[in-house]
Amino acid sequence: MTVKVVIADDQVLVRAGLRVLVDSAADLEVVGEAATGREAVALAREARADVVLMDIRMPDMDGLAATRAITADEDLAGVRVLVLTTFEINEYVFEALRAGASGFLGKGAEPDDLLDAIRVVARGESLLSPAATQGLITRFLEVPDKRPTRTPESMSALTDREREIVALVAGGGSNDDIAEQLAVSPLTVKTHVSRALLKLGARDRAQLVVLAYESGLVRPGEC
Repeated sequence: MTVKVVIADDQVLVRAGLRVLVDSAADLEVVGEAATGREAVALAREARADVVLMDIRMPDMDGLAATRAITADEDLAGVRVLVLTTFEINEYVFEALRAGASGFLGKGAEPDDLLDAIRVVARGESLLSPAATQGLITRFLEVPDKRPTRTPESMSALTDREREIVALVAGGGSNDDIAEQLAVSPLTVKTHVSRALLKLGARDRAQLVVLAYESGLVRPGEC
């Protein structure tokens, strides 16, 4: 099936370049372009998008607010947001994940990496890696006024195995990686992750990472 993509960026040349790249893939199709966050939300609904490539700094509703609007709308439950940003803006990245983004990618990424990232989030997975997402969240949470605020009890609904797997997800592990580490099947890991998502009311694996840190299940420097 073709993945429908909306590109949200206030720079015309950036949108044009991304459109050419995305449309070059046989399984991807750009179904709309937005210059503001508000336009991105409207297009996500009107075009029945699967993935929104979301810039953060945009007028008339920035990318963070637009991401919150999309992920909070039940009618847009199937829409995934992939934030395009620069890795040095740590706070933006963390807030994007908290807002419901399924992942992020630097604008300097290789073309094939961007196309693969779109496919990953379109499948309902998250673009998480130990070197990027987990590392940025770790550094951000080391700031004193941004330490975890949720209590460990917020994870009490999970079984011991589910908590163990959520911690490994927070470290950037894929289902296959975790399965190999725990000597179980990838399907078993997927089942545990799905149950954890349901119990915690998390949208996807990216949200599990945020919850793992906020609850103290995983602490900076442990993964």
